[in-house]
Amino acid sequence: MTDFVRTAEENFQNLQDFTYAPNYHMWQDLRMHYVDEGPKDGPVMLLMHGMPTWSYLYRNMIPGLVAAGYRCIAPDHLGFGRSDKPTDVHWYTIARHTEVLTSLIVELDLHNISLVCQDWGGPTGLAQAAMMPERFDHLVIMNTWLHHPEYEYSEGIARWNANWHEGGNFDRAEPDLALMMVMSAGLMSREQYVPAFMHGKDPKLSGAAAAMYRGFSAPYKGLPDAGYNGFRRFPLSIPLDSLDNGNAAAQTLHYKTLLSWNKGCHFIWGCMDDVFVESWGRQWARQMNAPFDAVAEAGHFPQNTHGEKLVELILQGRRKVA
Repeated sequence: MTDFVRTAEENFQNLQDFTYAPNYHMWQDLRMHYVDEGPKDGPVMLLMHGMPTWSYLYRNMIPGLVAAGYRCIAPDHLGFGRSDKPTDVHWYTIARHTEVLTSLIVELDLHNISLVCQDWGGPTGLAQAAMMPERFDHLVIMNTWLHHPEYEYSEGIARWNANWHEGGNFDRAEPDLALMMVMSAGLMSREQYVPAFMHGKDPKLSGAAAAMYRGFSAPYKGLPDAGYNGFRRFPLSIPLDSLDNGNAAAQTLHYKTLLSWNKGCHFIWGCMDDVFVESWGRQWARQMNAPFDAVAEAGHFPQNTHGEKLVELILQGRRKVA
């Protein structure tokens, strides 16, 4: 049996703009949560999140996509959101996250899938398209990557990885990562963020900032420190060197496989991102002969700040290849 913790259901009650009924997929002895909204016979939008987010990241996109006739499936990786959270930090690997997602797609028997992926949703989601291309007909790639030997990791990625190692800023008990999401959305100043994150001081959030904080902190409030281990392993899985727990060889295979992708593909990029920089997004789009839409004022999490704009761009891209 896997040791895990489960977030209390009341944490997810009355979240602003996120009132979707939960759905659960069993993987071995663990429960994976996913949102399933829209017509069950409609084409699928598979909405993949990364670190440190969950399906709540897509709260401003699901309504517009459903209104356009799509079935939106938005899973929470194990360790995130409403999904169970294994307490062994070594349980978490990219290969395992990928396998769990494969099992969900197969169990739901999803076809006609448009993948929408960002951050770690890229390596886990794009693996599915590379290995099960018959189930997918369109890729929407946002602020992510697939490791390959020629890939040049940015200074932003190196800093992020380093800060999760011993002595780094995120190497602490129960890191309150929702604060970072609020700050990255421009709803909180760095002067508020630093004392709140580093020393636990009340940042005195209100309005939209308080609502966003509640949404992104809901998965971990009240959990013991071991419930945060899913967060910890994603940054340490970036295959920067041989010490990291990334699936570099598999990612390289998926990257090379997808370079010959002959179906729909569309890049949408938050250009203020210092982790996955604009020049990389444009280079990858050229390699895949795909259109590239720049969202100039968006950062690493464009879904969190420009959801309605992304829906507009995604639907335009789908119409062009229909």
